[in-house]
Parts: sequence; structure tokens; C-alpha cells
Amino acid sequence: MQSVRRTSVLVVLAVGLFAATACNPTTTTKVGGTVPITCAGTSKAVPADWYFPVGAPKGLVWLQHGFTESKDDWDSLARQASTQGMLVLATTLPSADLFGCTVQNLGNNTAFLNAVADLFAGLGDPNSALARSHATAAKAAGRTGQALPQRLAFAGHSAGGEAVLYVANRLRTASPSTFAKLGGLVLEDPVKSFVGDGTEASLVGLNATSLPVYALASPKSSCNADQSGTVLVSQKLTSRPFHGAQVTTGVHGDVFGTSANGLGTATCGTPKAANVAAVQSLTLGWLADELGGTRTAARYPGGSTYQALVAAGTITTLP
Repeated sequence: MQSVRRTSVLVVLAVGLFAATACNPTTTTKVGGTVPITCAGTSKAVPADWYFPVGAPKGLVWLQHGFTESKDDWDSLARQASTQGMLVLATTLPSADLFGCTVQNLGNNTAFLNAVADLFAGLGDPNSALARSHATAAKAAGRTGQALPQRLAFAGHSAGGEAVLYVANRLRTASPSTFAKLGGLVLEDPVKSFVGDGTEASLVGLNATSLPVYALASPKSSCNADQSGTVLVSQKLTSRPFHGAQVTTGVHGDVFGTSANGLGTATCGTPKAANVAAVQSLTLGWLADELGGTRTAARYPGGSTYQALVAAGTITTLP
């Protein structure tokens, strides 16, 4: 009889331990899914990866790739961001589409990017498309009941830099309440579209605000269109004392590190480990400050971390 009781107690304890572990995950978790975005009168199921941190997230970070890239390129950075307490959403937007549903402006993608902005405008609404996608992924990750954080930050690479700038400026004009939750942008070697003025107009619109916008550039090359986006950041953000940094021996895909796709490395060069470490460290530090509404001195000109990279010849400060 005592043996039966002992066994029963052990079973109860085991079940309780399993339940506690399931409700309190001890590792970050990646979940694939989709987010619905309207384009050309229909709802597109845009591929998306959610990265869940351990515990309550500090904020939501949207990672947007550039032309001929995908959400998979962000995997290295996204996992690190999640480890540091950020909830990450990485999306794959088409590089080519007859109806303009593209990450880069190949004719007129503004309606599509307006719809992307509408997705984030749903932050705070438990019935929004963003909230439903998050809830589905949260259940799969063992985070059922975890609410979306109410603080945002965006990072965009190459043409994705223009995309996040456009979406941020669209939120400023169309959804001021959501724009107030946006902590800032990090532009990874941004490239302006050959068509339209999405980069210029967005920067001019954001220049009148206090939103932090930082760029991390590689040297001029065909892959960044001779720094077309970075040059505009310096020219149009006239109200900012600091625009970001250039990696002196960097390549276009530094921020992706080991996750950079083969086409990108074959065309634009393989990232060097030291440059990857510098770019990812600054990116994660700036995103953390943007989500927290802080400015950690070490990560900016004059600070210990930043100046160590300057002294090593790894980076120079953008004009």
C-alpha cells in the first residue's frame, strides 16, 4: 500500500514538473507561420518566423530582409535578439510580383507597404491580424496567453531599409498611436529603390520627429548601390547628431553572419567574423535601447564599446 502511495506521489510530482516546465520555457523558441497582408484586393499569407524569448519580452522587433533575400537570412541575429529578451518577427516579402506586392519598389509597392503598416497598426488590438498570428505561434511555442508587447523597433537590410523607413513614416501619419510605441529603426546597409522616392520622403517625414534612426553601412559597392540609402540618411536626417557607422572592410550581408544566403555571399562577399560581431553587437545594442527608451553611452561615439571598434579600425562614424 505504501509503495502504491509512493508511486502516486511520484507521478503527481512528475506531472507537476512537466506542467511547470511547459508553462515556463527555459530556452528561446522559433516558430514558423504566416501573417496576412492585403495586396491587390486579396489577403496574402506572408511567411513569417516568430522567435520567443524566455520570460516576458522586452518588446517586439520586426526584421525585414532586402531584394532576393528571405526571413531565413535573419536567423543568426534573430536568435541572439531572442536570447536578449526580444520577441522577434522576421517576414519574407516577395522580390517580384505582378501586382506590386514587393519589398522593393519596382513600379508601385506603396499600397503593399501601407498594408504592412496596417499590420503593425493593429498592435494593442487582440483581434488584429498581428495578434492572431502571434497567438497561434505563441501556442506552438508553449507561450499560450502571453500578450504582445506594446513597444516596437524595426530593422531592415538593403531594400528592407527603405521598407521599414516607409512603414515607420506611414505609421506616423496614419496611426500616430502605434507610432508612439515605435522606439526606433536600425538600417543595415540600406538601399533606395531605383523607382520612386520612398527613402527620401520617409526620411524627411521622420526628420521632424525624435525617432532614433541609425545606419550600419559597408563601403560603396554595386551591392549597396554606392551607399544610396546611407547617403540619404546623412543628408535628410538633419536633426540628428549621429547617423550611424560604416564597417571599413565590411560587405553587404555583415548583419546576417552565418545565416547569409549563398547568392548574397557569392555576389557581395562573405562576411568576416570580426565585422559580423561588430555589426550584430551594435545592432542588438541599439535595438535594446530603442525598445527600452534608453541610450547606453558605451554603444555610441565617445562610449567604450563604440570607441574600441573605432580604435581597432573596424568602424568609422558616418557624417
